[in-house]
Amino acid sequence: MGSLQFRAGTVAVVSNSKGRVLAFQRTDRRDQWQLPQGGIDEGESPVEGAWRELSEETGLGPDDVRLVDEYPEWTVYEWPDGVKRGSRLGQAQRWFFFEVRDDAIVPTPDGDEFDDWKWTKVSWLIDQVVGFRKPSYERVLGARS
Repeated sequence: MGSLQFRAGTVAVVSNSKGRVLAFQRTDRRDQWQLPQGGIDEGESPVEGAWRELSEETGLGPDDVRLVDEYPEWTVYEWPDGVKRGSRLGQAQRWFFFEVRDDAIVPTPDGDEFDDWKWTKVSWLIDQVVGFRKPSYERVLGARS
């Protein structure tokens, strides 16, 4: 789905046995929380990208979580002025859903993009995410809550 105008990416939703999702605070914007996400590398499938991004940004892998579902459609959003990179207008993303194998897991934020984490209600996370991402979060997470 990626194109010259939209960067192809993935989003990883990690939930626990209580129905909470793992949210991460951005290092560049205090009090802005989101899910792990990132671009799909050349030659990488969307699910491979989701596993890689989850590991890079949170330290979590197959020993910690299991893949349980995938949102069936791409979501697309445009970046606002000031966020746009080069000629790209935004991102097209595939969303993947993971469950923890043990509620006691402790992720390790990468320190580059994220510096803190917590278990949250979906509704709280939707309220905290930056405005241009909110429609995608509402569409995908709202359908599951």
